[in-house]
Amino acid sequence: MLDRRLHLHLATWLGQWPAGPGLHVVASRRRGRPAWDGRLRPAIAVQARGSTVLSVPPDRVEAIRALARGSEAELLAALPAAVGQPDWMLADDTFRWCLDPAPLPEAGRWVPPIDPAFPSWLRLFDREVLVARDADGSFLAGVGIKRHDAHGHELAVGTVAAARGQGLARRLVAQAARRVLDEGAVPTYRHDPRNLASARVADAAGFPDRGWRSYGVYPR
Repeated sequence: MLDRRLHLHLATWLGQWPAGPGLHVVASRRRGRPAWDGRLRPAIAVQARGSTVLSVPPDRVEAIRALARGSEAELLAALPAAVGQPDWMLADDTFRWCLDPAPLPEAGRWVPPIDPAFPSWLRLFDREVLVARDADGSFLAGVGIKRHDAHGHELAVGTVAAARGQGLARRLVAQAARRVLDEGAVPTYRHDPRNLASARVADAAGFPDRGWRSYGVYPR
């Protein structure tokens, strides 16, 4: 049985969940509203167990349903233009979630995301981020939380090149996942399936690959 928090997150984030077999193009006004970082996400899909829910703005539904009658490759190639953003990127990711984070030791502290020494992606967040530093205080790795809605919070992690291979990312992700669960939401994690390092972090932190997929149109 699907976790209730995850069910509520997908229903809220996409506009419908679950759905029957095949592709279902659904309307959601959320696609026309700024996301966690103040920017739009005009198309988002989650695919699981032979079913795909593709969430798009209400005024784009019929046009995209027409595109969906063709092949998936044709739909994905045309999707950015079909939602009015031909120059934006199409991301195609593995979608994971966690209910039981790995019991790894904590590796970071929660701090405001305002330090100019933080990487630019981490400073996009408007709430505390989880940061690991070296003995001199230099940034090594960090996690930000994308609070998509009250029920699902996505984790984003990054490590500087010199600190990779030390297990920092997996420890931070597990630590952040415990905080999300304590807040009453389910932690999610998405990554390019070709990014094997990110896949290993997810596995080690307690986010198994269940064969789920997510794709969408995002700003570059």
